[in-house]
Amino acid sequence: MNRNHLARAQRDPNIEGLIESFELAFRMQSEAPDLMRLEEESPATKALYGIGEKETDDFGRSCLLARRFAEAGVRYIQVSTGYKWDQHKDLVDGHNKIARATDRPIAGLLKDLKGRGLLDDTLVLWGAEFGRTPFAENENGRDHNPQGYTMWMAGGGVRGGLAHGATDDYGRHAVTDRVHIHDLHATLLHLLGLDHERLTYRYSGRDFRLTDVHGKVVGQILA
Repeated sequence: MNRNHLARAQRDPNIEGLIESFELAFRMQSEAPDLMRLEEESPATKALYGIGEKETDDFGRSCLLARRFAEAGVRYIQVSTGYKWDQHKDLVDGHNKIARATDRPIAGLLKDLKGRGLLDDTLVLWGAEFGRTPFAENENGRDHNPQGYTMWMAGGGVRGGLAHGATDDYGRHAVTDRVHIHDLHATLLHLLGLDHERLTYRYSGRDFRLTDVHGKVVGQILA
């Protein structure tokens, strides 16, 4: 499929879309090798992310790649630790280990983005699928808890140094300034310049949108 095919078919949005997606894929493949080369980064930058040290090297490299991708104009980047946080036993040892592996690289990423003037228009979201219960599971673990947990954001139009909302005294349920997951999504879309309500479309007799026709922007956290 090429531009000659498109010319013969006249204007066809499906063909145009396919060609654009193929061309985007080619551009990504062409640019990726240079972006993946960390050798050109300075020793100081690598040390900032903990690269070269046993505990932080793996995640540090991922965070440094995230900065390089953001600097190159990549619009959406995900850095994952896999399922290492999903622990139902040996919670203290397990969480201490992954915290040591991720804390320094994350701090390095934020500092690096800020130092390069990228943090103002780059939104960083740290989170997981849910939190942990305040009571024990299998003596030394914790079960899943979707009723009250923490996510944090930095840069990209959010207020710095603000803690919004609180759980009950046991950490079981969110009780103050509760933010539903649809509210979080509505706020993220707002920070990206999208009005989630304008994304509503009608299908099979009901309205749909990314926030499932729910959600409100949490204005208190906006800069």
